[in-house]
Amino acid sequence: MATRIIVGLIVLIALVQALASVDSKGILPLALVVLGLIYAAVAVDAEDATGYLAVAIAVGAAAQADVLNGILGIGSYLDAIVDQISTALYAGVVTVLVQRTINRLK
Repeated sequence: MATRIIVGLIVLIALVQALASVDSKGILPLALVVLGLIYAAVAVDAEDATGYLAVAIAVGAAAQADVLNGILGIGSYLDAIVDQISTALYAGVVTVLVQRTINRLK
């Protein structure tokens, strides 16, 4: 249940950050990073994170390449949303790194 709430918040914040023209003063990007860190700590097994890491890389590459810009009218908005979601996913990658490092040191 907690993972569903975190994912819902990530999507909501990504939508607001990408579509609204409000100046968040860095609060919304910080919230995305914190939620990404928490999600990976709660939902991802650090020793078997291959699926999560593959998705993070794929979403990040899609965000960087602006692949959805080809859709007339809404493509740039969709790309902005994917950019924000990739921020949360990359934050989760850091959590996986820290967890795996701690497990190796034990």
